[in-house]
Amino acid sequence: MTESPALAANAARYELRFTGLFDRGRGYAFPCDALGHVDIDELTDRCRTNYVMAQAVVGTELSAPFVLPVR
Repeated sequence: MTESPALAANAARYELRFTGLFDRGRGYAFPCDALGHVDIDELTDRCRTNYVMAQAVVGTELSAPFVLPVR
Protein backbone atom coordinates (compact mmCIF):
# COMPACT_ATOMS: atom_id res chain seq x y z
CA MET A 1 0.00 0.00 0.00
CA THR A 2 1.38 3.40 -0.95
CA GLU A 3 0.84 6.54 1.09
CA SER A 4 -0.93 9.39 -0.64
CA PRO A 5 1.11 12.59 -1.10
CA ALA A 6 -1.21 14.37 1.36
CA LEU A 7 -0.53 11.79 4.08
CA ALA A 8 3.19 11.88 3.37
CA ALA A 9 3.18 15.67 3.67
CA ASN A 10 1.36 15.47 7.02
CA ALA A 11 3.84 12.90 8.34
CA ALA A 12 6.76 15.22 7.54
CA ARG A 13 5.27 18.07 9.59
CA TYR A 14 6.68 16.80 12.87
CA GLU A 15 10.10 16.06 14.23
CA LEU A 16 11.36 14.05 17.15
CA ARG A 17 13.98 16.06 19.05
CA PHE A 18 16.64 14.98 21.48
CA THR A 19 18.44 17.89 23.20
CA GLY A 20 21.76 17.86 25.00
CA LEU A 21 21.56 17.63 28.78
CA PHE A 22 24.73 19.68 29.25
CA ASP A 23 24.60 21.86 26.12
CA ARG A 24 21.03 22.70 25.10
CA GLY A 25 22.29 23.96 21.74
CA ARG A 26 23.34 20.46 20.73
CA GLY A 27 21.07 17.58 19.87
CA TYR A 28 19.32 15.68 17.12
CA ALA A 29 16.04 15.98 15.23
CA PHE A 30 14.39 13.33 13.06
CA PRO A 31 11.24 13.45 10.91
CA CYS A 32 8.34 11.65 12.55
CA ASP A 33 4.54 11.45 12.72
CA ALA A 34 2.40 13.22 15.30
CA LEU A 35 2.94 10.36 17.76
CA GLY A 36 6.73 10.47 17.46
CA HIS A 37 7.14 7.37 15.30
CA VAL A 38 10.21 7.62 13.08
CA ASP A 39 10.25 5.62 9.82
CA ILE A 40 13.78 4.32 10.21
CA ASP A 41 13.72 2.84 6.71
CA GLU A 42 13.35 6.34 5.24
CA LEU A 43 16.44 7.69 7.03
CA THR A 44 19.86 7.85 5.41
CA ASP A 45 22.53 5.55 6.82
CA ARG A 46 24.09 8.41 8.76
CA CYS A 47 20.73 9.55 10.17
CA ARG A 48 19.85 5.98 11.10
CA THR A 49 23.14 5.64 13.00
CA ASN A 50 22.53 8.97 14.77
CA TYR A 51 18.97 7.93 15.67
CA VAL A 52 20.09 4.66 17.25
CA MET A 53 22.92 6.43 19.09
CA ALA A 54 20.57 9.17 20.35
CA GLN A 55 18.20 6.58 21.77
CA ALA A 56 21.10 4.82 23.49
CA VAL A 57 22.31 7.91 25.37
CA VAL A 58 18.96 9.27 26.59
CA GLY A 59 19.41 10.21 30.22
CA THR A 60 23.20 10.37 30.12
CA GLU A 61 23.92 12.82 27.29
CA LEU A 62 20.53 13.64 25.75
CA SER A 63 17.06 14.42 27.06
CA ALA A 64 14.12 12.14 26.49
CA PRO A 65 12.78 12.90 23.00
CA PHE A 66 9.77 15.12 22.39
CA VAL A 67 7.64 15.78 19.32
CA LEU A 68 7.43 19.26 17.82
CA PRO A 69 5.49 20.47 14.82
CA VAL A 70 7.69 21.73 11.99
CA ARG A 71 6.75 25.22 10.80
